[in-house]
Amino acid sequence: MKSLSALVFILCLPLGIFQQKDDTYLIEECVNNGYTQKSCEKVFCPPWQRCVDGSCICKLPYQCPRKGTLVCSTEKRTLNYCQLKSLECQRKKSRFMYRGRCSSQETFQVSLKPENATSTGIIQVEVNQSPKTPVCGFHWGMNEANVACRHLGFPEGADRTDTVDPEEDSNSLECLKARCRGIETSLAECTLTRVNKTKEKVAKVVCHTTHRECSPREFRCVNRKCIPSGKTCNGVNDCGDLSDEVCCKACRGGNFHCHSDVCIPRKYVCDNEVDCLTGEDETRQECDKKRAEGNEHSEGTEDAEQSMDEERRKIKTLLPQLQCGIANHTVTRQKRIAGGFTARKDEFPWHVAIKGEGTEVKCSGVYIGGCWVLTAAHCVRENRANTYTVWIGLLNTAVQYGIIEVFQVVKVIVHENYNPKTYENDIALLEMKPRDKNQSTCSSHDSVPVCVPWSKYMFKGGHQCKVSGWGLNEEFEKQFGLKWGYIYLMENCSEIYGNRYFEGMECAGEYELLSFLTPIWTQTNEPAGPVLGFFAP
Repeated sequence: MKSLSALVFILCLPLGIFQQKDDTYLIEECVNNGYTQKSCEKVFCPPWQRCVDGSCICKLPYQCPRKGTLVCSTEKRTLNYCQLKSLECQRKKSRFMYRGRCSSQETFQVSLKPENATSTGIIQVEVNQSPKTPVCGFHWGMNEANVACRHLGFPEGADRTDTVDPEEDSNSLECLKARCRGIETSLAECTLTRVNKTKEKVAKVVCHTTHRECSPREFRCVNRKCIPSGKTCNGVNDCGDLSDEVCCKACRGGNFHCHSDVCIPRKYVCDNEVDCLTGEDETRQECDKKRAEGNEHSEGTEDAEQSMDEERRKIKTLLPQLQCGIANHTVTRQKRIAGGFTARKDEFPWHVAIKGEGTEVKCSGVYIGGCWVLTAAHCVRENRANTYTVWIGLLNTAVQYGIIEVFQVVKVIVHENYNPKTYENDIALLEMKPRDKNQSTCSSHDSVPVCVPWSKYMFKGGHQCKVSGWGLNEEFEKQFGLKWGYIYLMENCSEIYGNRYFEGMECAGEYELLSFLTPIWTQTNEPAGPVLGFFAP
């Protein structure tokens, strides 16, 4: 397809672009945006938050699933875990204390030793009026230290961690081994295991209390903490707000680099939870690699019944799931052929045809769920909505076969900042009329909504994409059958297109075949799988 006369859609499949190591791990332009663990353009929000305009904000308790483990808060209220975290997200007073219904006898207290310590000392835990027990130094790290400091009332977490020999006069013969993911606000949410502390060092923490100017060899976190530059991009949340791990060209110490330039710990790979925006940490390739390395059992899974991390995962499965894309749909990587390949049935079930008053296909569109189709603004007019029809299941515009469904368009919404002269924001929505007035969806048994990306960081230069549509072939002959082919996203769009390139656009193709791609945005917080945008000629 050397020329495209109609709207053409692309499907992007990240292929794990390998980043070469650089003396500077951080991406300065990205760092300047101030991304943190609350930036859903880079990371997923926890189940008790939702993504709005690129930021994770607190859900209301009733927006949590009704099912879930009952827990007791520090205010002695019995709630399910997600509801409690939602309340805490909004007012910070109500915090997780223990699993189960509230009881007047059960307590959970965290303190520092010596007794007069305020922000620096040995961590001690008191459960149900039992003697104070120190936390073990074994596996004590920044995740655990940040949680301990947040528990003690220091919201920015810890400055550093340490381990020390237990004091001679200590009455406890045990210590608590703590394992935290780092997003907890109470040590009670972590995995806590009692072990004999013979010859075992105990955990000490220095909580963050003051701000200062960072030295040239330090990284300034978004929360204004200063950490050594060598601790950025190491998969460890040293900042406490994750700002040291979300703008990385590569990762130190063999940790995993997500396509969105986020570094996650290697132990998060293939742990049955998607941590990267496009799910590359849970691919078969990565799981096979991990098994080959002998790490199929990730750290921190022991005594999972004592931790709320498993409950957090379960809550995510109870949330409404957006079903999109084709399950287990794999694409064989081949050299792209000009003119493309003929699309088969169910290969692009979201690709629809848009017809005007005549019989010819005016443009392509893509079904995004409910009764909505996404298309290009230059293809449609808001005042002519009743003249458009959407054809689902159409593979050939000249010879119609198979099941084809036709829907009348009742509304056209053009992007409010669309510029017809430059094709900026060349996006429009079409609302279809359902056949049954009591229905809220216009999908058929063959139509599947496409997975729409919500972050530009899900796209990366070099990713391979699939483009589909009714364009022209290499001889500039009109194509009646739906065709597709391979293209690649490019990094130097502004150099290629000059003043035709605008912020928010991407370009893709081969260097001898280039078109514009405008990213499509949505407020969602679930893995999107293969992502989709569209080309406008």
